[in-house]
Amino acid sequence: MKTSKFVLASLLLAFAGAASAQQPAQPARAPAQNPQAAQQKLTPEQQAQVARQDAEMSKAAAQVVQLVDQNKTAEVWAGASPVAKGAVGMDEFVKQIALDRQKLGAVTERKQVAVTRALYPAGGQVPAGNYVNVVYATKFASSPQAVRELVSFHLDEDKTWRVSGYSLR
Repeated sequence: MKTSKFVLASLLLAFAGAASAQQPAQPARAPAQNPQAAQQKLTPEQQAQVARQDAEMSKAAAQVVQLVDQNKTAEVWAGASPVAKGAVGMDEFVKQIALDRQKLGAVTERKQVAVTRALYPAGGQVPAGNYVNVVYATKFASSPQAVRELVSFHLDEDKTWRVSGYSLR
């Protein structure tokens, strides 16, 4: 995105919103260089729990991108995490996504490529907390190659996952 404030806001707004998938908190893992190695250290029960959460977060992210596709980004912002709302106002969020999507045209293909997790400590560039990101490779009518579309969720104090960001890169 064009401004670092909006990049942060985009990252933040991608996490909850219309799709506030409520689940018990999972132990967050810091981004690992080898995510498969981290996954192998989990017990079978933990792996099943992560798989269930991945499915829930994927479903929530699909609802978010559907709302964005329908130009209903204000609805995404309305259901977003307080973390996201504190980073960017609704008007700016709606305006920037509309501009970005207008340049790219209609979605022609979207494939989910990853679900990632991160735990950010206090004092960093991103507000502290547990995050889940759902990543898509999305093709648009006006873009010759796929664009990375990211929907992010933050685990809020009430133990509910809410959108904390949406971005295109």
